[in-house]
Amino acid sequence: AQAEAHAGCTQWVNYFVHAGHLDIKGFKMSKSLKNFITIRQALEQHSPRQVRLCFLLHKYNAGMDYGDNTMSHALVMERQFAEFFHNTKAVLREHSIADAQKWNDDTQKMQMALQQAEEKVDAALRDDFDTPTAMAALVELIKATNVYLETPDTIVYLVLKNVAIYVTRILQVFGVIQNDDIGFPMAGASSDQNTTEETLAPILNALMEFRSSVRDEARSGNVQGVLKECDVFRDDVLPPLNIRLEDKPGKSVWKLEDPEARAQRQLEVMRKQEEKERLAADMAKRDALKSLTPQDFVRQLTLDDGTTLKYSQFNKEGIPTHGSDGEPLNKNQSKKAIKEFQTQEKKYEKYMKQQQQQQQGEVE
Repeated sequence: AQAEAHAGCTQWVNYFVHAGHLDIKGFKMSKSLKNFITIRQALEQHSPRQVRLCFLLHKYNAGMDYGDNTMSHALVMERQFAEFFHNTKAVLREHSIADAQKWNDDTQKMQMALQQAEEKVDAALRDDFDTPTAMAALVELIKATNVYLETPDTIVYLVLKNVAIYVTRILQVFGVIQNDDIGFPMAGASSDQNTTEETLAPILNALMEFRSSVRDEARSGNVQGVLKECDVFRDDVLPPLNIRLEDKPGKSVWKLEDPEARAQRQLEVMRKQEEKERLAADMAKRDALKSLTPQDFVRQLTLDDGTTLKYSQFNKEGIPTHGSDGEPLNKNQSKKAIKEFQTQEKKYEKYMKQQQQQQQGEVE
């Protein structure tokens, strides 16, 4: 009302849009509670594209919990779209509009899937800008396309390209893609970059080194050496150049990879490997503790500081009787000490039984 009075108009806006609340790891985002995250902080962990995909997976007027679990769905969806564009462009490079465009049942199904996706996306966006439903329709179209690509010999170029163009256009509307070409852009790409010698030099150098290595192995008659050099070229040489080479039945295909996406995938692999190693170390530590007699086990227990021994005196059975301060244990402390002793006793007996069974198996 104040804006209408100031501007001298009868209607300032036509619609009021109310956005849903944003929670951070289960709690309401609030600066007073020091439970908030800035856009700059979010972009330190994830790319702008991943953040946009995350918000597109939630209705604008519904609540959203921003955290690792929420972002994991966006990362999965990003990989789905990236692989779709990679596979589609790889097939389109092998076909052209000049090829025979004969439609079979698979092509008709693909065309129908495209039309249904267009209708679903249009209906979702008209229905209070329902982006989660629209994104789900795009994912369904991608899955249908992946099935269609399983028979590349019968691909109809025009139908496949229309699918790729449509998916790209909708993601452009959502702000996920900013370029005019099909698929996600390469990070740092520019209009004149593709024709520069600087861009081609690393790839050509890698090809020259690969050719020299293969020639040396071939001259020595080492067939296994040739195959090994091919694997090294595929696995170690090309990925740093943002090129992914995939072996298919009877042929190979190349895919240009976004360096940011590759770096994040490598970090994810490293995190999983670190987690795997940590779990293995914890398991090894638990197995090592199982091999201790209950007497030795309670003698090595420590307080929360990790250095001060928990118990200082023990009875003839090895059960603790005094705490770290030299004072006798009270009733509750004694119960807890006995329970620790008995629990370890059961673990130790089970461990010794497994060792005996293993030794008997080796003898047999």
